Amino acid sequence: MKKEENLVLCGANAYEEKFYLNEQFQKLPQEIKDELQIMCVLYTQDVGGIFLLEFDKKGNLHFRTEAASDDYSYDEIGSVLKIKELQRTKEDLLRSLEMYYKLVFRADVRKAAGEHA
Repeated sequence: MKKEENLVLCGANAYEEKFYLNEQFQKLPQEIKDELQIMCVLYTQDVGGIFLLEFDKKGNLHFRTEAASDDYSYDEIGSVLKIKELQRTKEDLLRSLEMYYKLVFRADVRKAAGEHA
């Protein structure tokens, strides 16, 4: 059975010092995109590694982190604490993004595929 892939919303990479926003989410308001960029970049500056925000097939938003096996500066404990802090302080933003994904994004994808909502 093939594991279904999550859809990446955005992420930051401490190794390449880059931020990524999935081009499928370009319709998000600029202030939301800016807030996502700040959140992701600050996470990787504090903790290191790679940080991703992903939607599962049901539209729930998940945090995913990765670190290179030889990255001894990656802070695993700090990662857990930082994610809990983000879930608490960015709760409204995260909930709004889930709503956007479920109501707008999936409808746009179905419309583009020629399906009826």
